[in-house]
Amino acid sequence: MRIGQPEPKRANTTLLVVLIVASLVLLTVYFREGDEGILHSARRATLAVSAPIARAGTAITSPVRAVGSFFGGIGASRERLDALQEQNDELRARLADLEEARQENERLRALVEFAEERNLAKLGARVIQRPLSSWEGVVVIDRGSEDGVEPGMPIIAAQGLVGQVAEVSARSSTVRLITDQQSGVAAMIQSTRALGVMRGSVGGALSLDFVDRAMLPQVGDVVLTSGLGGVYPKGIVVGDVVSVDDRRGELYPRIGVISRVPVDLIEEVFVLVGSSTEIDAGEIE
Repeated sequence: MRIGQPEPKRANTTLLVVLIVASLVLLTVYFREGDEGILHSARRATLAVSAPIARAGTAITSPVRAVGSFFGGIGASRERLDALQEQNDELRARLADLEEARQENERLRALVEFAEERNLAKLGARVIQRPLSSWEGVVVIDRGSEDGVEPGMPIIAAQGLVGQVAEVSARSSTVRLITDQQSGVAAMIQSTRALGVMRGSVGGALSLDFVDRAMLPQVGDVVLTSGLGGVYPKGIVVGDVVSVDDRRGELYPRIGVISRVPVDLIEEVFVLVGSSTEIDAGEIE
């Protein structure tokens, strides 16, 4: 059984043609008539009626648009904030590097001036290992036999005497501090010129032994290397007198001294290499 095809709806086509023709006619009339024409007047009336409705719609939707803009701004502000934070971190890192360079420059300048004023043959070195405890009296520097360092060479810092090279490897050396219990430095009191021997201890305290009781120092007097024995040049600051105990029952007075060198803080030192001239042992403050 053959099912017939539905006939196309010619009425719809006819209506479409009529609407198109009517639109063309209205457009032609609209552009040909004046501002006071019927179509222009109808358009103005339509706008007048629809304008309040449009304003009301805008007022209703503006909070929604504002919220959308707010959250969109938050996203943009967050990205900008992250970028600014990254720049701030970079600037802080550069500032820290510059500050570290400035402090290192000041330390090295003081150290160089100290050595040059005393005409010392010197080799710069960095401290690469400090004492791990108060019982350990050695540090390690980054200079060794390849740099001409030998056992027995004195080590100084800008504040004064540090110690003496004890062991040497190719690229590093162990320095025995003057505060070590095995250390001994031929020293003298600046004010009285009394001679003695500076010794360290297990706890790191310094004492000046074998000083003549007739030439007792005062608290605050400066102690220098005497140059005797040929190990250390004469006139290097060793420390300051902090106590004097003149007990009559003992052969020599007990004299306590504190080093001026902050062993826990020093980063650069000089190794005194070769021959060096005698240091002026005049007034040192």
